[in-house]
Amino acid sequence: MSEGVKTVLFPVRDVEAAKAVFNALLDGLEPIADAAYYVGWNIEGQDIGLVPNGHKAGMTGATVYFVVDDINATMKAMLDAGAQANEDVRDVGGGKLVATIKDPDGNVIGITQNP
Repeated sequence: MSEGVKTVLFPVRDVEAAKAVFNALLDGLEPIADAAYYVGWNIEGQDIGLVPNGHKAGMTGATVYFVVDDINATMKAMLDAGAQANEDVRDVGGGKLVATIKDPDGNVIGITQNP
Protein backbone atom coordinates (compact mmCIF):
# COMPACT_ATOMS: atom_id res chain seq x y z
CA MET A 1 0.00 0.00 0.00
CA SER A 2 1.27 3.45 -0.89
CA GLU A 3 1.57 6.19 1.72
CA GLY A 4 1.55 8.78 -1.07
CA VAL A 5 4.19 10.97 -2.64
CA LYS A 6 6.86 12.03 -0.17
CA THR A 7 9.82 12.87 -2.44
CA VAL A 8 10.26 14.80 -5.67
CA LEU A 9 13.72 14.83 -7.30
CA PHE A 10 14.90 17.23 -9.99
CA PRO A 11 17.95 16.56 -12.20
CA VAL A 12 20.25 19.60 -12.38
CA ARG A 13 23.35 20.43 -14.38
CA ASP A 14 24.41 23.49 -12.36
CA VAL A 15 23.68 22.67 -8.72
CA GLU A 16 24.65 26.10 -7.39
CA ALA A 17 22.32 27.89 -9.82
CA ALA A 18 19.49 25.45 -9.08
CA LYS A 19 20.07 25.77 -5.34
CA ALA A 20 19.78 29.57 -5.60
CA VAL A 21 16.45 29.25 -7.45
CA PHE A 22 15.03 26.79 -4.93
CA ASN A 23 16.27 28.89 -1.99
CA ALA A 24 14.40 31.86 -3.51
CA LEU A 25 11.28 29.74 -4.01
CA LEU A 26 11.47 28.50 -0.42
CA ASP A 27 11.98 31.99 1.09
CA GLY A 28 15.63 31.39 1.95
CA LEU A 29 15.07 28.03 3.64
CA GLU A 30 18.46 26.32 3.70
CA PRO A 31 18.71 22.70 2.55
CA ILE A 32 18.86 19.95 5.18
CA ALA A 33 21.29 18.01 2.97
CA ASP A 34 23.92 19.67 0.80
CA ALA A 35 26.36 17.18 -0.68
CA ALA A 36 28.04 16.66 -4.03
CA TYR A 37 25.51 13.95 -4.94
CA TYR A 38 22.30 15.46 -3.48
CA VAL A 39 20.83 18.72 -2.18
CA GLY A 40 17.53 18.45 -0.36
CA TRP A 41 14.91 20.31 1.60
CA ASN A 42 12.10 19.02 3.80
CA ILE A 43 8.98 21.15 3.81
CA GLU A 44 6.38 19.85 6.26
CA GLY A 45 7.30 16.22 5.54
CA GLN A 46 7.69 16.68 1.78
CA ASP A 47 11.22 16.05 0.51
CA ILE A 48 12.38 18.14 -2.46
CA GLY A 49 15.77 17.21 -3.89
CA LEU A 50 18.25 18.24 -6.55
CA VAL A 51 20.28 15.49 -8.21
CA PRO A 52 23.49 16.91 -9.68
CA ASN A 53 24.15 15.38 -13.09
CA GLY A 54 20.87 13.49 -12.87
CA HIS A 55 20.54 13.94 -16.63
CA LYS A 56 23.60 11.73 -17.13
CA ALA A 57 21.85 9.04 -15.09
CA GLY A 58 18.86 9.19 -17.45
CA MET A 59 16.59 11.58 -15.55
CA THR A 60 14.62 13.64 -18.08
CA GLY A 61 12.62 15.69 -15.59
CA ALA A 62 11.25 15.62 -12.08
CA THR A 63 10.61 12.17 -10.62
CA VAL A 64 8.09 11.62 -7.85
CA TYR A 65 8.65 8.84 -5.33
CA PHE A 66 5.75 7.06 -3.64
CA VAL A 67 6.46 5.56 -0.21
CA VAL A 68 5.36 1.92 -0.10
CA ASP A 69 5.34 -0.77 2.59
CA ASP A 70 7.01 -3.49 0.47
CA ILE A 71 9.05 -2.20 -2.45
CA ASN A 72 9.67 -5.63 -3.98
CA ALA A 73 5.99 -6.61 -3.93
CA THR A 74 4.96 -3.21 -5.29
CA MET A 75 7.52 -3.37 -8.08
CA LYS A 76 6.39 -6.89 -9.03
CA ALA A 77 2.74 -5.81 -9.08
CA MET A 78 3.57 -2.80 -11.27
CA LEU A 79 5.62 -4.93 -13.67
CA ASP A 80 2.83 -7.51 -13.82
CA ALA A 81 0.44 -4.65 -14.66
CA GLY A 82 2.51 -3.61 -17.68
CA ALA A 83 5.22 -1.30 -16.35
CA GLN A 84 8.88 -1.68 -17.33
CA ALA A 85 11.78 -1.73 -14.90
CA ASN A 86 13.91 1.42 -15.12
CA GLU A 87 16.17 1.11 -12.05
CA ASP A 88 16.23 -1.99 -9.88
CA VAL A 89 15.73 -1.81 -6.13
CA ARG A 90 18.81 -0.45 -4.39
CA ASP A 91 19.77 0.74 -0.93
CA VAL A 92 20.66 4.44 -0.92
CA GLY A 93 21.86 4.39 2.66
CA GLY A 94 20.56 3.51 6.08
CA GLY A 95 18.30 0.79 4.71
CA LYS A 96 16.22 3.17 2.56
CA LEU A 97 15.33 1.36 -0.67
CA VAL A 98 14.47 3.03 -3.98
CA ALA A 99 13.57 1.91 -7.49
CA THR A 100 12.03 3.42 -10.60
CA ILE A 101 9.74 2.00 -13.26
CA LYS A 102 8.30 3.35 -16.49
CA ASP A 103 4.59 3.26 -17.13
CA PRO A 104 3.30 2.22 -20.58
CA ASP A 105 3.73 5.83 -21.80
CA GLY A 106 7.35 6.04 -20.66
CA ASN A 107 6.74 8.18 -17.56
CA VAL A 108 9.19 7.42 -14.77
CA ILE A 109 7.62 6.63 -11.38
CA GLY A 110 9.74 6.24 -8.26
CA ILE A 111 8.97 4.00 -5.32
CA THR A 112 10.72 3.97 -1.97
CA GLN A 113 10.61 1.93 1.21
CA ASN A 114 11.83 3.37 4.48
CA PRO A 115 13.76 1.19 6.92
